[in-house]
Amino acid sequence: MEQLTIEILRQGMSSAECSKYIHRLSDIERMSVMNTLLYERLQRKNNDINTIFAASGEDWNQTMYTLLLRVIGGTGNKEAFEELAKRVTHYMVMRENSLITNLEALLLGGSGLLSLYSKDDYIEKLQEEFRHMSYKYSIKPMEIKQWRLTNIYPHNHPTLRIAQLAACLHQNSITMQSISTCSKRSDVYRLFSGKSSDYWTARFMPHAERMTINRRIGQFKSDLLGINFVSQMQFAYGSYIQSDAILDRAMSLLEDIPAEDNRFIRMWNSHKHFTNNAYDSQALLQLSFDYCLKDRCEECPLAKRLIRCNK
Repeated sequence: MEQLTIEILRQGMSSAECSKYIHRLSDIERMSVMNTLLYERLQRKNNDINTIFAASGEDWNQTMYTLLLRVIGGTGNKEAFEELAKRVTHYMVMRENSLITNLEALLLGGSGLLSLYSKDDYIEKLQEEFRHMSYKYSIKPMEIKQWRLTNIYPHNHPTLRIAQLAACLHQNSITMQSISTCSKRSDVYRLFSGKSSDYWTARFMPHAERMTINRRIGQFKSDLLGINFVSQMQFAYGSYIQSDAILDRAMSLLEDIPAEDNRFIRMWNSHKHFTNNAYDSQALLQLSFDYCLKDRCEECPLAKRLIRCNK
């Protein structure tokens, strides 16, 4: 290994510079660093989940459902989707999931997005059904202004995501129990393989030209759900009930999903590719966000390892 002085590390090396050295650690040393980083990331997200758990009255199904909506909504609408989860709860959707139109009425009606669409027989049917359910469950619809509807990719439009979610909730009873059993990438994809109704394929955006849209959640989005939702819920729930089996499934799932591809991961792989799966990429994202970008070099588990190697 090239000489790397303690002084340089303590003064703060760039992560691009550190990427020259991380792949030169032995497999055991690198695994130790990655394990530490991944656990830190899971634990940090576990703290966020515990906040949702407390707000949900310590209901694991509602906690799971709230995080699911946050993740499925994407960066631009996660707060709006979380608000939708509060107004249309997991209890409600499980009671009404025998018919997909019931779920569309509940979720699209509760979101307030139904008002965007010109009335036809199908929209009028959903609106009438929602009037009944809003009275039954005391649901107050959200306001349109709570949603980000511009400058988003068509496949991330909230109406389409809600229609896909309704299909998944209809096809599979998505509960904390069903989430806990996933250990492979294919398990997650199967759980979220519901196909939205034909109506929304061309109408998910008001006044949009007809375009080809996947009625199912795609593999890329399914992988993101596996990384940012399923494994996180498994870690939080497994930690809470002290189940090693569920914790092991969280690790197995991350090992089965391909590594994320973004500028941070590409930087770490710039000298030699070594991220094989989401287990690796999640650890490196923790390294990038909580150490490199915050100039926490003296606390960094990688820097500490490199310092010991150069003593």
